[in-house]
Amino acid sequence: MLQERADVWWASLLRTRFEDGAIEVAWDEFVRLFRAKFIPEHIQVRMEQEFLSLTQGPMTVLKYEAKFAELSKYAPHIVTDERRKAKKFVMGLKPSLRTRLVSFDHRTLDEALSAACR
Repeated sequence: MLQERADVWWASLLRTRFEDGAIEVAWDEFVRLFRAKFIPEHIQVRMEQEFLSLTQGPMTVLKYEAKFAELSKYAPHIVTDERRKAKKFVMGLKPSLRTRLVSFDHRTLDEALSAACR
């Protein structure tokens, strides 16, 4: 059902917004348009708030990373590049891990994740 609605929406958008035939759309722009159409704003705000307050807590590092990756999609303006994403990830780790990792300059989330799993 959502796929059909999305297909109809996308076809309509292509006809009306991209009349000149240029249908190249940056992925970020597509995601922004899709979310605006299909995810209510209050849900987007709630998911962003959940991301902002996310910490590892009792989760394993891998479960925390999975939750982090999922919720970060709702706050792309907060994790605008890989370094910021890695820093936010490290700051949400349990204090014992965070203390060990915070002094390193992790360039990517994968680097921070690897260091946290060691």
